Amino acid sequence: MFSTILKKKLSNNQVANVFINAIFDSVDSGWKEIALLINEDPAFIESPNLSEEDSGLFGLIIIVGNLSFLESTFDNHQVVNIERIIFQKLSKIYGVTESQFQDLIREYQSFIKRVNRPSKNMVYGMSKAVFHKYNLNDFQDEYFKRLQNPNPLFLKRMDEVMKFYIWNWDAFLKKYKINS
Repeated sequence: MFSTILKKKLSNNQVANVFINAIFDSVDSGWKEIALLINEDPAFIESPNLSEEDSGLFGLIIIVGNLSFLESTFDNHQVVNIERIIFQKLSKIYGVTESQFQDLIREYQSFIKRVNRPSKNMVYGMSKAVFHKYNLNDFQDEYFKRLQNPNPLFLKRMDEVMKFYIWNWDAFLKKYKINS
C-alpha cells in the first residue's frame, strides 16, 4: 500500500532520459561481448569479424525494439509524449533533424516487421534484424546461405541474448510514477 504512495514521480522528460541512458549504457557495455558471441558462433563457417566499433546498427535495433514496448506499457497520450521527447533527444545525439531520426526509426521498424513476418515477437525480430543488418548470411553454410535465412540455432542463441536488452517497464513502474 505505501509503495504506491512512496513512488518517486518522474516527468516524461526524465523517463526519456532514463530510457536513453539505460539503452546506451547497455549497448556500450554489452556490444563487445555480443560481437564476440557472433564471431564465435558455430552456425558460421567463417567468423564475421565484427569489431567493437560496429555497435551502431545494434544500438538502433535495440532502440527500435524497446520503443515498440512503450505502446503495451503506457496509454496512447503518454506514448506520443515520451516518444516525441526520445526522438528530440536522440536526433541531437545522432546529429540529424528530428524528422530524419523519426524516418530512420520508422525505416528500422518496417525492416524488423518485414524480416520477422509472420511472427510478431519483437525479440525474434530484433535477432533477425541483427542477422540481416550485419550481413551474417555471408558467413553461413551453403544450405542456409541459399535460403537467405538465419540458422535457427543462431537465432535461438540471439533471442536469449536480446532478452537482456529489453527494458523492464514493470520493474521501473514499481519504483517510479510518471506524471503525464
